[in-house]
Amino acid sequence: MSKERPWLDHYPDGIPAEIDVNSYRSVAAVLDEAFKRFRDRPAFSNFGRTLTYGQIDEMSAAFAGYLSGELKLVKGDRIAIMLPNVLQYPIALFGALRLGLTIVNTNPMYTVRELKHQLEDSGAKAIVVLDNFAATLQQSLSGTHVEHVITTGIGDLIGFPKGAIINFVLKHVKKVVPAFSLPKAVRFGDALSRGKSHPLPTVDVTHDDVAFLQYTGGTTGVAKGAMLTHRNMVANMLQADAWIGASTTVGEEIIITALPLYHIFSLTANGLVFTRLGGLNYLITNPRDMPGFVKELSKVKFTALTGVNTLFNGLLNTPGFDKLDFSKLHLSLGGGMAVQRAVAERWKKVTGVTLSEAYGLTETSPAVCINPLTLIEYNGSIGLPIPSTDVAIWSEEGTPLPIGEVGELCVHGPQVMKGYWNRPDETAKVLDENGWLRTGDIARMDENGYVYIVDRKKDMILVSGFNVYPNEIEDVVMQHPGVAEVAAVGVADEHSGEVVKIFVVRKDPALTEEVLKAFCRENFTGYKRPKYIEFRDSLPKTNVGKILRRELRNEEKAKAA
Repeated sequence: MSKERPWLDHYPDGIPAEIDVNSYRSVAAVLDEAFKRFRDRPAFSNFGRTLTYGQIDEMSAAFAGYLSGELKLVKGDRIAIMLPNVLQYPIALFGALRLGLTIVNTNPMYTVRELKHQLEDSGAKAIVVLDNFAATLQQSLSGTHVEHVITTGIGDLIGFPKGAIINFVLKHVKKVVPAFSLPKAVRFGDALSRGKSHPLPTVDVTHDDVAFLQYTGGTTGVAKGAMLTHRNMVANMLQADAWIGASTTVGEEIIITALPLYHIFSLTANGLVFTRLGGLNYLITNPRDMPGFVKELSKVKFTALTGVNTLFNGLLNTPGFDKLDFSKLHLSLGGGMAVQRAVAERWKKVTGVTLSEAYGLTETSPAVCINPLTLIEYNGSIGLPIPSTDVAIWSEEGTPLPIGEVGELCVHGPQVMKGYWNRPDETAKVLDENGWLRTGDIARMDENGYVYIVDRKKDMILVSGFNVYPNEIEDVVMQHPGVAEVAAVGVADEHSGEVVKIFVVRKDPALTEEVLKAFCRENFTGYKRPKYIEFRDSLPKTNVGKILRRELRNEEKAKAA
């Protein structure tokens, strides 16, 4: 193999160097094939209700009928979907994709400010929203282009009486549905009923059409919409499928979908890849309720599970998880943030399955690198570049660095976004004229093509001119048996510019600062040792459980000021 792509020599048997992105014209074409091929197989399950591929086909066609026949939405119009993992999500998603609409995935936890920005920026004409978040929508609508609102309750598709009971309890007992007034809104069930009388129009959706506006980068200021085309999404489905295909059984997989489907990792890996494989997506609506999550897992012999490090860590620390039946589990895939060695090793011990780390970005639909599923144990790497993907490590000046050197990870492939919606300035910062994407992640590649993330550019701590990477600090501190979670940040220091501070959630309530400092002295050279340790009951996290170092940094800056 050429020196340019050393990873190809280390691909497991049967994995191709390239995929044929032209084998499907659009995501809709992939869905049509799955609906026909797996008609009677279970597709999505939630709260005890399971819908087959045939039912999802009919319901998504009815939803598309409503959007085109009654709301007169046409190819290229934007529709926002503001739902957690409930059965309504795939129906709305697949219905919109079949019409060539552009989906604006919307985090239900958004504040009024964040939601208003996304609706204004995307120009969405319609939105599907869960009742629990409709009050936020009501306060966000003025000044946006939204003309049509479709509301739904968590229990609406679960069937009677269970669904009605769920809706009643959420509204009147748990009081998690604030009062709202959206007089022109239509209920999801009514939209499906009305849509049945409208035939599904024939829409020619092609590779170049934008399938998703996937918002990202709110951490650096205003969130931007990454334009992910049908080509990007089809490519990434085929790339992921080429990687995991040999270890999966078509029509037999049951994947636990706990990460929200509005997040790009879960959307592609679970919602789309496993649909193409005829798998069952077992939807977890509230994975933050860990005891409830473990109870759900006890009801099903699952074969695959995707998550972020905090999710795997949370499960491992929940009573009863270690007693589950893992006999069918063969795929555990971690992404979204670094998988920590201590978590991966414990996962292997408890489940018997290697926790494989993958790496991706919203801007790459998302997968870039995945570890071989033949991996015996955790290796600290994000894996090898997947088929049809080129990866390079660049210097600050944009020149490729030799093997082993640390620089910015850059990616080229059919899964790389078209650009940011209406933001040519921001697009130019990350995408060059040859289609190479700068990820903002600091990495190195070894001689076998394995890539190791050192850290995020902006999270790096500079102590007396030495680079300290929070991932390394967190990884080691997590190995202390008394630590449940940790985050490392740089705080200002008059002698060394910055020093390391760690925020720790204890597993052992008796753990002291002295004991932890002694552990760090054993494991770190002087400049890397945390100067400050703060114990907390919890750490700030994103909606998918990624720890927000930025929030901790901002708190420290405010204190210093």
